[in-house]
Amino acid sequence: MRCIDFDDFCNNRMLMTFSQACLRREVISQPCRLHLWMLIVGFGLFTSMTHAADPVAFDRDAKPYLKKYCFSCHDDKKMEGELNLAVYKEPQRVLESLPKWETIIQRVKAKEMPPEGSPQPSEEEFQRFLSWYGTLPRPENECRNLATDATQNFYQGYVMSRRLTRAEYANSVRDLFNYDFQILPRIPADGAGGEGFDTNGSSLFTSAILAEKYLDVATDVASQLLPENLREQPATMKPGEGSPSTNPLETARHKLLAHWPGAGLTPREAARLNLEPFVKRAYRRPIHKEDLEPLLALFDQASQRGDPFPQAMRLPLMAILISPHFLFLAEPEPSQEGVHALPPYPLASRLSYFLWSSLPDDELLQLAESGQLLQDDVLKAQVRRMLADPRVRGLGENFGMQWLGLSQFGETTRPDAKLFPEFDRDLLEAMRQESIETLTEVFRKNRSLRDLLVADYVFVNDRLAEHYGLPKPGSNTMVQVSLTDDQKYRGGLVTQGAVMVHTSYPFRTSPVLRGRWVLEEVLGSKVPPPPPGVPPLPEHDPNAPPLSLRERLEKHRQDPACAACHNRMDPLGFGLENFDVLGRFRTTEAGLAIDASGKLPSGENFSGPAEMKQILLKRKGEFLRNLTKKMLGYALGRGLNKFDQCVIKETLEALKSHDDKSGVLVEQIVLSYPFRHRYTKK
Repeated sequence: MRCIDFDDFCNNRMLMTFSQACLRREVISQPCRLHLWMLIVGFGLFTSMTHAADPVAFDRDAKPYLKKYCFSCHDDKKMEGELNLAVYKEPQRVLESLPKWETIIQRVKAKEMPPEGSPQPSEEEFQRFLSWYGTLPRPENECRNLATDATQNFYQGYVMSRRLTRAEYANSVRDLFNYDFQILPRIPADGAGGEGFDTNGSSLFTSAILAEKYLDVATDVASQLLPENLREQPATMKPGEGSPSTNPLETARHKLLAHWPGAGLTPREAARLNLEPFVKRAYRRPIHKEDLEPLLALFDQASQRGDPFPQAMRLPLMAILISPHFLFLAEPEPSQEGVHALPPYPLASRLSYFLWSSLPDDELLQLAESGQLLQDDVLKAQVRRMLADPRVRGLGENFGMQWLGLSQFGETTRPDAKLFPEFDRDLLEAMRQESIETLTEVFRKNRSLRDLLVADYVFVNDRLAEHYGLPKPGSNTMVQVSLTDDQKYRGGLVTQGAVMVHTSYPFRTSPVLRGRWVLEEVLGSKVPPPPPGVPPLPEHDPNAPPLSLRERLEKHRQDPACAACHNRMDPLGFGLENFDVLGRFRTTEAGLAIDASGKLPSGENFSGPAEMKQILLKRKGEFLRNLTKKMLGYALGRGLNKFDQCVIKETLEALKSHDDKSGVLVEQIVLSYPFRHRYTKK
């Protein structure tokens, strides 16, 4: 076997792994081994090779801890939560499962594991176990890499060209004409994938029925813009100019028909001048003759059958709205396989659909055309500009509501109409808008992300303020209202009416559902489903003394199979029991005083929602990690993989040094390697 030369090594990083294997197993000659060793040292890789996980520390600080406190529930015989820790017999196995171990360590840090009632480690054992994990080496170059077939067995990292989501399509039509046609309810809902968002390309299928829906919508939009009674150019319009009309639909119509036949223009030439700017905005890139000719052929067809000029514009307009160039976010693939930087126009679209759930505006397209958008400082400036724009509501609504599990709020389950007749459409919509406005405000004003937990303000209108028992602001629309010290049980996302309704049963509250929601959606800690055969919460025995909901849950938790998870969930849910099914604050239920105190597995005690939120604030590291993970998955439109973990790590470090500002979170994601690159597979 010949020795591998310097050029071979430079051109194939995989040889590093191969050379290490050769050195260990002595499959090549001694001179060749020495040659490879020198190459590795020359490239500065010797250091990374010697920084492997320390097996002595693993045997001393990790193995005994796992055996003493974990194997009783998580070995190959009793895999509670489908977790077998007995397979980790050496530190290398831990390094291969770092995402799973991040979750394990979070549970240990929160002192949720070992569960209450099990043998507990001493403080020294606890700290030594955490210190061992903190010393594990992390790959230093993975932030500048993407998952490929070669680097990950279960390939995950390909951001495919995808269809616009229903919200993105509706917003794009709105911003294309600066008029809201209210088409969203007419488009079927999309599925979710990846990190749980509908932006995941693998879940955005296109069926024949869906195509018909888009055709119906396009037909309706064209009919509203170009109605039958529109026969000639309005007298108030000058050729090439829009109308001074204050009616948004009229303004959109006049902009679409800025040019009319006459004054040296043929009908076809006028149609081309009208269509050109719309096609460029709709397709989000420069347009060419082959883009316009099919549209003009449709115009010719309508004109030849006798349609007046405005109505002849309908067919090309409909064609634009159902064109794959409009309906799909297509990122042109380079001719060669590998990882490539996104060109300016696809980057502009990826950015605008991340922050606005809509198409790029003129400024973004101009920066793409000049190539300046690829510069870091320009990209940062655009992030700041776009976050300050009202269209960032798309981020609050589409990312935020999906992250919180509220995207279908009020559509699947809702409070019992007989018990809660006051829960009408107006109240539902006000609650929904409260959540959206809170999320939007934090990103639009570059507020601290801590506001999502403990804000000292709320968004209400008169209807919602009256429902909450707050002074009416004198507005039918949502306005920001500051909270007094005795109103601090409100503020932030956790105590909002939409969350309280969403985490209740139709006829009563549920500390279990509420606690689980806080753990999973806010802190990112997964809760396994209940084991089979677990009985439901026992109802009250009419022959026994009255029991509160809390007392009935305490009896339910006496089952050891239930206690491990309920000890994590229930205290958080009890902290929200001051809110009824509709999110109104209360101190009694059925004549019994409400006990809203809780004790977490960590030993922390609190009483009521205000103190509980302060406990969550102490766990903001878990909250920020979960939020970063979710937003990165939403922005990339795919599930995350090991190469994305260091992006999360770098983002958390940046947040820590910038007062947890929301703009830093967005900026770190936009400037990250996976956001600005894609892998092309051939």
